[in-house]
Amino acid sequence: MFIHEPVLLQEALQGLNIDKKGTYVDCTVGGGGHSKAIADKLMQSGILVGLDQDSVAISSAKAKVSVSNSKCRVILVKSNFIKLEKVLADHHIKNVNGILFDLGVSSPQFDQAERGFSYQHEAWLDMRMDRSQKLTAHDIVNSWPVAELEKILRFYGEERFARQIAIKIVSSRERSAINTTLELVQVIRNALTARVKRKVGHPARRTFQALRIAVNDELGALEKGLHVALKVLCKGGRLVIITFHPLEDRICKLLFKQASLSCVCPLEQPFCSCKGKPMLKLITRKPIVPSSTEVAGNRRARSAKMRIVEKVSDILNFGGCI
Repeated sequence: MFIHEPVLLQEALQGLNIDKKGTYVDCTVGGGGHSKAIADKLMQSGILVGLDQDSVAISSAKAKVSVSNSKCRVILVKSNFIKLEKVLADHHIKNVNGILFDLGVSSPQFDQAERGFSYQHEAWLDMRMDRSQKLTAHDIVNSWPVAELEKILRFYGEERFARQIAIKIVSSRERSAINTTLELVQVIRNALTARVKRKVGHPARRTFQALRIAVNDELGALEKGLHVALKVLCKGGRLVIITFHPLEDRICKLLFKQASLSCVCPLEQPFCSCKGKPMLKLITRKPIVPSSTEVAGNRRARSAKMRIVEKVSDILNFGGCI
């Protein structure tokens, strides 16, 4: 069973400003907590569309939403959110009133050792959210060159010792393949000095984070997904996004800021020639974070940040992003 505590639940519902007769999309269904809460607020004429790459999450969400008090139409689809426009078209839906993204890895994906996300449990190096895709963490660890390994560890994991760890991975795999999570943990430990290991918390945390992001192309998918979401969102509709990584939040912040500008002419130009209009209104200029009470009850909420925007124009006028 896919048991997952939804983060910033009430804040997400308020941010979506739900119309009981509207159409809403949960782009990352996970355990179905957000989906169920949205569905419960919709009337019979309302529609909830839920997407997730993980077939287990979709099955669990179907069970959870089916026992809810919702009377609305519910559509749950195993799909990456970058395919949102096609999913909607397949169900004869053109525009939606609200969209929710809850990024990162769900608790069950961490807790199920066989998924290979956790550095605490022995498992094959997998880390795929969609287990039908080919690329795994095992492929990256055992075949990518040292420069590419260092790059993802430094950029996605913000790992200070990326170079040392990448070199140690390559030298270790030359002797024998690195097959499991705990084998990789040991390689990482061997790459660091005793002094560093005492100071950095679990030494494998940042490396595992970087591998997970690389395996699932999380940042690339996020940029594409946001563009698609803004395209299908109707005027007056809200987009709510919950991120758990600084790079994710930065992508959202910069895109939303650019889309909220009325002019995109170069700063050195003395007059406006773009005749632009803002596409978005920033509902939150600073991200919403969980309360201390929520973090105490759900430690995985501690790094969450929520941003909310409202679409005010169909003018696609921010650098041709859409």
